[in-house]
Amino acid sequence: MPDKIFFQSSLPRVGSTVFQNLMNQDPRFYASSTSGLLELLYAARHNYTESPEFKAQDANLMKKAFLGFCREGIHGYYNAITDKPFVIDKSRGHFAHYDFINSFYPDPKIICLVRSLPDIIASMEKMFRQNQHKSNSIVNHATMQGTSTPKRVDIWFNSPPIGLAVERLSEAMRQGIDKKMLFIKYESLCLHPEMEMKRVYQYLGIEPFKNNFEHIEQTTKEDDEIYGFAGLHDIRSSLQMKPSDAKSILGKDVYDWIMKQYQWYNDYFGYK
Repeated sequence: MPDKIFFQSSLPRVGSTVFQNLMNQDPRFYASSTSGLLELLYAARHNYTESPEFKAQDANLMKKAFLGFCREGIHGYYNAITDKPFVIDKSRGHFAHYDFINSFYPDPKIICLVRSLPDIIASMEKMFRQNQHKSNSIVNHATMQGTSTPKRVDIWFNSPPIGLAVERLSEAMRQGIDKKMLFIKYESLCLHPEMEMKRVYQYLGIEPFKNNFEHIEQTTKEDDEIYGFAGLHDIRSSLQMKPSDAKSILGKDVYDWIMKQYQWYNDYFGYK
């Protein structure tokens, strides 16, 4: 029965899957694949808000009951999955719904991995180019949608998962939620893994674990065909910091545009 549930809510293509698998090396932890737990809570919140059975009763009492339902629900969910004392639930929506989670699970610990934005976009573009054996909804030649790298970059920055994640991060900073989160730069995790993992355990308030960064077994399983790109959540067996190829993949003009357009992100995380 898990004693504590923690949350991982990261940008796309930033090493969030390898992070979960690093946490799964620790026998005290169950670190999930991309989780649907938050979706269950969304659905419950909708029914609680709209159902006449709740509206017809005392509002304060029903609020109390609903938040209790959510709190016990997340524990019940993981009690059925694992008997390990700690859980890290992975979902992109956690920090965007911090106040909702905080209302039934006070002071949630949320870890967010980030990465240079050009490298995130270049990773998406490479995945797109590697999966040309199937049609992709991002491209429509009849309407000239997504038919060039700059057009695809524009789409990714104005739609889920990247555009939504970046917007949510900006809003979290605006509301001061970022002060309650732990940010890990993907580059730092690859270059200084021991230091970064010590920061994780310190933030979670748990005694550190000695990870094996040279042999990372993939314990999370996902059917990436559901997401449209094969291999989307496959990981390497060791942490590797490869030189950035964002300029060569995207072109210097697109690279420079991203750096200028998202200066706030670069300033906050120290990307130059």
